Amino acid sequence: MRATVGGDERIRLFLALELPDSVGDELARWGRQRLTGGRALESFHVTLAFLGWQPASVVGPAAELLCRESAATEPFSLELARYRETRSVGMLVLADPSGRATALADRVQRGLEQLGVYEREHRPWLPHVTVLRFRERPRLDPPLPGIGAFAPSEAAALLSRLHPSGARYEVLESCPLGRVG
Repeated sequence: MRATVGGDERIRLFLALELPDSVGDELARWGRQRLTGGRALESFHVTLAFLGWQPASVVGPAAELLCRESAATEPFSLELARYRETRSVGMLVLADPSGRATALADRVQRGLEQLGVYEREHRPWLPHVTVLRFRERPRLDPPLPGIGAFAPSEAAALLSRLHPSGARYEVLESCPLGRVG
């Protein structure tokens, strides 16, 4: 079931690549076994662009842009590269051997800038999956999960609802990746 928003409601919006169910299931299992010192996540995606608080009216143009650019992207796979911690999250950094995910993120971010709803970060886009949130850095060095290369299942515009136990994500719009014939 898709989330719905409307009117002048302000929402936390981001555009992301969704992971296949089997990959998400394995990451959740791995996180429960290997990640300590914080809250291991159960829901996973690769963020292309976080737009923050936006009027609900932005969803349509942003999703249209995402779907157009996703359809124009040839199929690609991502691979686990390493585990990394920032000041508040643990993440699995992904390799993008074909460069297609990076090119998609670049086109989406540029299009969002042209729509006037996004400002790029000064650092390059880093494909990753957030797997752990914490207040104090646990300085973990876990073995990587046993998943091989994987192709994202689709692209999606996601609503992020803040909740005491952590953000909850709801799909507003999704679209296939790869050329449509």
